[in-house]
Amino acid sequence: MSAHARPGGTIPFSVVDEISRHCLRHEEPETVHIEVHLPGEVDPGRLRKAFGEALRRHPRSLVREAPGRWYRRRYAWEPTDGPDAEPVSFPVPGEHALRDARVRALRAAPPLTVSPPVRLEAVRGAAEGTVLFLTVHHTAMDGPSCLRVLATAAELYGGRDNEPAAPPVRPPDAPPVPPDTLSPWIRPARVARGAPGPAPGNGLIVTELPLPRRPQGAPYTVNDQLMAATALSVAHWNRERGAGRRRPLRITMPVDGRPRDSGMPIGNGTRLVDVVFAPEELDAYAVPELLRRTALRTRALKALPRPQLGHGAALLTAPWAPVACRAALTRGLRRAAAPWTSTTLLSNIGRVPYPLDFGDDAGRARAVWFSAPARMPRGLTFTTASTAGRLHLALRWSNALLGDGDGARLCELFAHHLRTTEAT
Repeated sequence: MSAHARPGGTIPFSVVDEISRHCLRHEEPETVHIEVHLPGEVDPGRLRKAFGEALRRHPRSLVREAPGRWYRRRYAWEPTDGPDAEPVSFPVPGEHALRDARVRALRAAPPLTVSPPVRLEAVRGAAEGTVLFLTVHHTAMDGPSCLRVLATAAELYGGRDNEPAAPPVRPPDAPPVPPDTLSPWIRPARVARGAPGPAPGNGLIVTELPLPRRPQGAPYTVNDQLMAATALSVAHWNRERGAGRRRPLRITMPVDGRPRDSGMPIGNGTRLVDVVFAPEELDAYAVPELLRRTALRTRALKALPRPQLGHGAALLTAPWAPVACRAALTRGLRRAAAPWTSTTLLSNIGRVPYPLDFGDDAGRARAVWFSAPARMPRGLTFTTASTAGRLHLALRWSNALLGDGDGARLCELFAHHLRTTEAT
């Protein structure tokens, strides 16, 4: 089937959409992968109907890239009145069905010219029931947006309330104090090269860990513990690999203030900030002091008003020249700025706010994993979410940088250093 464009015009690409569109590479597709583990079996007809209706209730998800001439000044989304093609599929069950679905999520992005830019695969017959795999083209939508659409589908499928739980009540923060920061012009450390994979693309490991404990009234959050564990893990990895000159670690952190209810804006709604760690902080400082400093930095960065990708990206995406010219300039600048790209990215979704309850037959989600793109020059991302009191970590890397054994070692290091943040 092919959907018709809805009347009302097109939607210009946002800054994030356009920069992503400029820098697409076939070798490392710009995908967000989400997998939701359900204890029971889903009915194919009901799931297709529920997901299709959920897309219509969030019309910003039903878009495709509008065609245009090379000299146009902007890319634009063209809303449609329905999917161009069926977005839900049911792979043949088998011993390797789960592994194969993960591989597809990393190697093939939904095309931007087909509405919606997301696909849903329901892998049935797995040992633990059904696993729903969502693969999102990150140029069009981020993980939290797609999870909001899936929560609506769960409500339509199971007939139960899937509105978000109230966020935890925390004492009001003191006014953020600008922490000691390093110059953005200092080149950050790179993740030391391991044994690269045999094929281009991304590798992935997902694992489940206990949620880190923290003392009541602690001045830091679980997100700060995850940030400190990420920094310590990468520093530890680089020492093991005999990395050369010690440089500061710069870890990119998405910040998202959107509501999670049914009115949540769909698209790419996060802004990116960088948390910087000096080498001596990760070598000599006790963990309590590292957590205190991390909390000061993350709190100040969250409170700081800033464009989604910074002022430079806003200038590059202004329509002062044809989009094809600005695309070439953006790619050139990205290559030139590669040495100053952050060391890694930590995307902490936090507690999954929806029950994702698919009724009596399929049940309620008991594990949810996300993974963010890991293309070079960064080459490594950590993505975390918590469900049912457990932490779900996805480690994703570029095969040009690391291999499967390297990913497993980094997972071990992260689990170890996360435990050290509890011993305070």
